[in-house]
Amino acid sequence: MTTAIAISGVDKIFPTPNGTVVALKDIQLEIESGQFVCLLGPSGCGKSTLLNAVAGFSLPDRGLITVNGKPVTQPGPDRGMVFQEYALFPWMTVAQNVGFGLEIKGTPAANIRTQVSALLKLLKLSEFGERYPRELSGGMRQRVAIARILALDSPILLMDEPFGALDALTRRSLQDELLRIWSELGKTVLFVTHSIEESIFLADRIVVMTYRPGTIKRDIRVDLPRPRDSAAPEFNQLKRELSELVLSEQALHEAAERLALTTD
Repeated sequence: MTTAIAISGVDKIFPTPNGTVVALKDIQLEIESGQFVCLLGPSGCGKSTLLNAVAGFSLPDRGLITVNGKPVTQPGPDRGMVFQEYALFPWMTVAQNVGFGLEIKGTPAANIRTQVSALLKLLKLSEFGERYPRELSGGMRQRVAIARILALDSPILLMDEPFGALDALTRRSLQDELLRIWSELGKTVLFVTHSIEESIFLADRIVVMTYRPGTIKRDIRVDLPRPRDSAAPEFNQLKRELSELVLSEQALHEAAERLALTTD
């Protein structure tokens, strides 16, 4: 397997009115091509900060991130980003939203129609191509957002809690859809979540991060066969192990918040 993402000695520091905050400290991580990796941890542990650094939106203060051997210095077409907010253009139809990136790239109109049609079919959106985002449910809008990123054919998908705002049933449905697409297309996925169960259901590897400064506490390979059964003993054993790891970091987060309130 080739290395798709390599993160070496990465630090990220943010200035605040009360001094500097070390968001990430000495992150070392390699992700192989085609792997599905989840970043797991409580709020404030630097998961999204690390994802944004891989995306090229915010460069590290120290260390190096490479994608397919090339240093990350800015966003690029080799990495597609899916956010929790759908960020669709409300004045465009579903088909127009999905094809927007292709249009910007100068793809011929006939090719755009063909690719958009294939993606709408892949995401089970074929009958919604002429609808507008306001006419869709939250889950459907997120399908459109994923289709729009897939249209660019980036080999790496970066996903920042994309299902966090959805109800439980819709979330599970989209998790199934994402795994199906990942299996069919062979993308490398780096997925941020604070849901322990979601990380076990989706990932080949779960990278647990510590509360500030964000470091890698554990890197756990998930060897459970797919499709995964959340009622299986092995699933729940791993859930208990991860719960202990994450809850200890959550306790540090809550203690820091209490301290901040008493010192303000």
